[in-house]
Amino acid sequence: MAETTLARRLGLAQATAINMTDMVGIGPFITLPMVIGMMNGPWFLYAWLAGALLSFIDAMVWSELGAAFPMAGGSYNFLKETYGKHGPGKLMSFLFVWQTMIQAPLVIASAAIGFASYFSYLVPVADDLKKVISGSVVIAIVILLYRKIEAIGKISMVLWVGVLFTMIWIIAGGLAHGNFLAPIKHINDGLTVNYAFVAAIGFASVKSVYSYLGYYNVCHLGGEIINPSKNIPKSMFLSIAGIAILYMLMNVSVVSVIPWQQAKDSQFVVSEFMEKLSGHVSAKIVTCLILLVAFSSVFSATLGYSRIPYAAAADGAFFKIFARLHPTGNFPHVSLLFLGGIAFVFSLLFKLSDVISAILAMRILIQFISQAFGLYLLRRKKGETAFPYKMPLFPIPIFLAILMWIGILVSTGFHMVLGGLSAIALGTVVYFIKANMNKEWPFKPAGYKP
Repeated sequence: MAETTLARRLGLAQATAINMTDMVGIGPFITLPMVIGMMNGPWFLYAWLAGALLSFIDAMVWSELGAAFPMAGGSYNFLKETYGKHGPGKLMSFLFVWQTMIQAPLVIASAAIGFASYFSYLVPVADDLKKVISGSVVIAIVILLYRKIEAIGKISMVLWVGVLFTMIWIIAGGLAHGNFLAPIKHINDGLTVNYAFVAAIGFASVKSVYSYLGYYNVCHLGGEIINPSKNIPKSMFLSIAGIAILYMLMNVSVVSVIPWQQAKDSQFVVSEFMEKLSGHVSAKIVTCLILLVAFSSVFSATLGYSRIPYAAAADGAFFKIFARLHPTGNFPHVSLLFLGGIAFVFSLLFKLSDVISAILAMRILIQFISQAFGLYLLRRKKGETAFPYKMPLFPIPIFLAILMWIGILVSTGFHMVLGGLSAIALGTVVYFIKANMNKEWPFKPAGYKP
């Protein structure tokens, strides 16, 4: 008889590898010139530090919730637990799944679109062909993920090695060039800390934070992590620390060879960096490795997100068909195929810069801010003994995370904020229609009947 529940078969190394491959992706290679252009000076490194700081603080929230509620679905379960399994909690968890059905395919599509854009360094391709390439990436990922979780864990380790090798090669190239410390020495040249600088940090952080997103991917796989109370927090902090160091070193390495004034206008800055150092062949090779990293990111993100509709459906809060597990592979194949299908369509329709802002605007309100405040309410109600992992200086990190996420949300722009609020409003209407049809009596205790 086939298993009907997910099995815990991913250890700390595999969980960290899944997080890191999701975090890196194509993001740092395409956002590096964007961040430099927005800061318009040698102090662009501060935007990457700001992204790392926000990620560390927010990871404390995720760690408390992930260690206490290690189940498939991540924020779906966190919102339900923090706001109550009935009433507001049901609404918040439904809204999370609702926005996930749009936002998760956007994340997958963004990496696929980035892959297609960077591929044009190898072979110049028309826009129509780029869409074919990005769609093919999504299809290939779904095929690779259509298998048992232990096999996926092994694939993740291989892809992780590719990610690390690529980053280390780029950093080593800058070190060998002999001018590695120059960008650090001049980081404060012309710097004035005023409103303009703070505003620039905010706008640039929208792009740098995008490159850190994914440190919480392990929470989506909570039901498949061995010793989750320890491995979930550890994997997140290890991932953020490792990626922050790699990002900073990579940025320094690139601008030590290509001045920031030139780098900010480059579409293929890392490939051009390697061409200047070692010639055209090396540039082609590093471009291929960057494409492998982008592919790895799509792989990891799709894996994590496919567990969210499954978790909600298995809990009776979403369409039952998404609760189905593959009869022999024991993975949520319906959820995987559905999200992959929507991501395929998105990869053909959207531009990368719009997708990045839309991703952040959609998830900040329901996912990041709401679950952080929900944790505060739950800790006040249950006390710290109910949480295997406890953040230091509670509740200061919670309120810092909320304030920083509000700043990032505002920086995405009015239209993106309006789009996120519209998605929430529409999801709320759908929730009440669904609740009325099923006679679930929203915001009433379990068992209530008029």
